[in-house]
Amino acid sequence: MNRVKTGIQGLDNLVEGGIPQGRTVLLAGACGTGKTIFGMQYIYEGAKTFSEPGIYVTLDERPELIREDMLRFGWDLRGLEEKGLIQIIDGSLAKIGLPSEEELSVPASGFDLDKLLLEIMRLTKRTNAKRVVFDSIPALGLNFEKDTDVRKAILKISYLLNRTGVTSILTSEIVEGENKFSKYGVEEYVADGVIVMHYMGVGTQSNRTIHIRKMRATKHSEELHPLKITDKGIKIEKIEDAYEKV
Repeated sequence: MNRVKTGIQGLDNLVEGGIPQGRTVLLAGACGTGKTIFGMQYIYEGAKTFSEPGIYVTLDERPELIREDMLRFGWDLRGLEEKGLIQIIDGSLAKIGLPSEEELSVPASGFDLDKLLLEIMRLTKRTNAKRVVFDSIPALGLNFEKDTDVRKAILKISYLLNRTGVTSILTSEIVEGENKFSKYGVEEYVADGVIVMHYMGVGTQSNRTIHIRKMRATKHSEELHPLKITDKGIKIEKIEDAYEKV
């Protein structure tokens, strides 16, 4: 089985060298766990280190803010965009009916999931993209009146991404402490893998951890692993190394 290296330090060793090629992974976590950094690091490292073009679809944060935030890690997204290695599709303003200044964006006239998916498929073919990040699933809820419609949309997204052959990550918001892995209760079943990010506070201390809940066709770690957000991005530490520092 071919595998796609995430480029996130310490993670690939936990999943037999990488995510199975062509599969979809759900990345779930509460606010502040680092989901956007994780998703963009996957896209950036794919483009920069492995020469694999990627597409980042943002329904939450505006692209200009993402570019600015990622410069803190030394990631020049704009430079890779100009080389055609990264494409950012802006859907952050369309869901509230405002126009975007981005070259690639969802029309302000109304959010249309089918048109967005067609754009992703068109870009994938044109740029030979290998990676896609869809950030985030809960933002879809603003465009549908019923949860059943959102669930149908999630199924459609997962199906079409698999059809294109890209290795994709879908992000979803969950409440810390609840025994749930997605907002709508369907994402974890349609995804081939589920990675959960935690941000727990104990007294005056706070700890980030990551848990690979599921990864089809992969022997993976089932432990909670310490996660650090460094000046170079996300780093997954070994459990024994974390204990040595305590």
